[in-house]
Amino acid sequence: MAGLDQLYQQVILDHARARTGSGLIAAEGEMVGESFQVNPTCGDEVRLRVRLEPAAGGGAPRIAELGWEGVGCSISQASLSVLAELVDGVDVRRAEDLGETFRALMHNRGKPLTDQAAEEDLGDGAAFVGVAQFPARIKCALLGWMALRDAVAHALVGGAPDEDSTGRVQE
Repeated sequence: MAGLDQLYQQVILDHARARTGSGLIAAEGEMVGESFQVNPTCGDEVRLRVRLEPAAGGGAPRIAELGWEGVGCSISQASLSVLAELVDGVDVRRAEDLGETFRALMHNRGKPLTDQAAEEDLGDGAAFVGVAQFPARIKCALLGWMALRDAVAHALVGGAPDEDSTGRVQE
């Protein structure tokens, strides 16, 4: 295994062990959104909750708190940990931009992005470039990002998702 591949592998394993943002935040209050996502391919699950705060001066709301709980492979857990680090305190537009960059990385077939500055914005998230070589694992890496997008949407409209008896979100 090449040195860079080993470094990336170690970053993913470190995040899977020491998870940033692990544990749900309180569901009370305004501008709180939640999402429950399942990867049907492998069974990875995540419940992610965000609390937004209005921006001073009328800009985009910012992510004041984020917490998640989930079960699954080290890739899904590490991706959630990296996500939590990246979006802590940023406004929702920046969080969406980071999510789009991560999705672009995952759809780049294991190659770095041509926009090196955008890839650097991902911090430890750039370590997932190797994951994109394995189509079955891409959904694992994207699970948390899908949950974040959904939870922010629920927080912005003020509606909590409906759940069935298994905890699965009904759209």
